[in-house]
Amino acid sequence: MPYSPKNFHSRQSPSRRSTALLLSCFLIGVSGFVFGLTTLLAPPRRCLNNSEPRSVRVTWDTNTNKHKQEEGELSAFLQNGQKKKRHKVMGFVGIQTGFGSSGRRRSLRQTWMPSDPHGLQRLEESTGLAFRFIIGRTNDKAKMLELKREMAEYDDFLLLDIEEQYSKLPYKTLAFFKAAYALYDSEFYVKADDDIYLRPDRLSILLAKERPHPQTYLGCMKKGPVFTDPKLKWYEPLSPLLGTEYFLHAYGPIYALSADVVASLVALRNDSFRMFSNEDVTIGAWMLAMNVNHEDNRELCAPECTDSSIAVGHSKMFRSLLSSVQIVRTS
Repeated sequence: MPYSPKNFHSRQSPSRRSTALLLSCFLIGVSGFVFGLTTLLAPPRRCLNNSEPRSVRVTWDTNTNKHKQEEGELSAFLQNGQKKKRHKVMGFVGIQTGFGSSGRRRSLRQTWMPSDPHGLQRLEESTGLAFRFIIGRTNDKAKMLELKREMAEYDDFLLLDIEEQYSKLPYKTLAFFKAAYALYDSEFYVKADDDIYLRPDRLSILLAKERPHPQTYLGCMKKGPVFTDPKLKWYEPLSPLLGTEYFLHAYGPIYALSADVVASLVALRNDSFRMFSNEDVTIGAWMLAMNVNHEDNRELCAPECTDSSIAVGHSKMFRSLLSSVQIVRTS
C-alpha cells in the first residue's frame, strides 16, 4: 500500500522542530562562550578577604619641654584615616627604599616579590611573612605625587612620617622598627635593602627555627676598621668613641630582630639613642647594650645564588664591604 500524503508530512514535522531546537542550543552555547571569554579577559579585581588597603602611614608625636619629654602614642593609619589593628604574622620584612629607587622596586616586583595584593597575600599565607616597601616623606610635591600613584597601583608600602634622607638612615631605621611593631604582632622584624635578591621560603624556615634565647639579633656578623677619613663613604664622625675597630654587628643589607628586642626599642624615648653615621653600626651599638644573642648566618650575605642562599646582596657593594671588614662566626 502506498504512503498517504498525511503520513508523509507527519514524518517531516519532527525534523523541523529538531533543527530549530539545535539552532537555539547553538545560539545559547555561543552566548555562554562569549560571556566566559569576556570574564576571563577582564582585569582581575583587587579584592581580598580583607578589603582594607595594604599601604599605610605611621605617625607619632614627640612633645618636649624644659622639664619633661614624653613619647606620643605611636599609631598606624590606613589611607582612609582609620586606625589599623596589629596584624599577626611570623615575620615582617621591611624593604628600605627611597624616592630615587623606583627601578629597584620594579626589579624586585619582577623577580621574587609579588606585584599585586593577591600575590602578597598568597606569599604571606605560604611563608608567614609580610612584605612592604618602607619609605619616608619629602617636601617635593612631584615626588610625593609619583609615590602616591605607585602606592595606588601596587599597594605595598609603609609610609613613615620622617624625612627621607640618606644621611638620616639610623633615624629612619628606628622609625621603621617602631612602626612595624605598631602594625604587626610578629615574632621577627626584618630590615632589608631594596637591592638584594631574597628567597622568602628559606628566610621563613630560618626565622621559624626554635631558639633558646628570646632576644635574638640575626644577621651576617662582621667586624672591621672604623673609617676616620671624611672622604670615605662610611666615614664615622664619632670615631673617637669607637676606637680603631668596629664591634660585632650585622651586615647592613639584611638582618632581623626578635619581638622582645624590638619591644625594648619601642619602649625607649627617641632621644635616648645614640646615632652613629652608619645605620648597621648604630643598630649593632644598641644590641651591645642589650642582652641579645648574636646569631650569625652566612646565607644572609651570599655573594651569589646557591642551593642554600637566603639573600644575595648587590655584588659590587658586597665585594667592597668584604675588602674592608672581617667576617666572623659567632657559633
